[in-house]
Amino acid sequence: MPRGFSLSQILLHWIVALLVLAQYMNDGAIGAAWRAFRRGQEIPGSLLATAHVVVGCAILVLVAWRIALRLTRGAPHPPDDEPLILRAAAAATHVLLYAMLLILPLSGIAAWFGGVGQAMGAHRLMESLLLPLAGLHVCGAIYQRFVLGSDVLARMTRPGVAQER
Repeated sequence: MPRGFSLSQILLHWIVALLVLAQYMNDGAIGAAWRAFRRGQEIPGSLLATAHVVVGCAILVLVAWRIALRLTRGAPHPPDDEPLILRAAAAATHVLLYAMLLILPLSGIAAWFGGVGQAMGAHRLMESLLLPLAGLHVCGAIYQRFVLGSDVLARMTRPGVAQER
């Protein structure tokens, strides 16, 4: 296992986080465009709707790249003294985040390009679950830093940082 995350892994983490945030901020435009699309009307704000689709596809590619890096390079071990329940919660949260960050764009693509209404329903459901899950991820990192006093958070800010105690 590596001592810390690579610069590529760190950059992909933060770029995807910013792109996801942008997607939430641009949700109104794609929602209006989807309703118009389903009614066969002209799509309002098509530039913003196009941006949402393009950014969603970019997220899919970047997350696939991030997963490939994790599979080939690995990830640092959790702190040795981290409680088992926190390790399990962190592992489950990461798996769910990766799954949602793949399925969200795929369901959006199926809805937008394939006109699959059920895919949009799944997209909307996952969209409502992703933000609280990401919030849990952030809270976990803050808890690690300020309650447990670990350096886990530094692993996503400085390449190659190992757990320090």
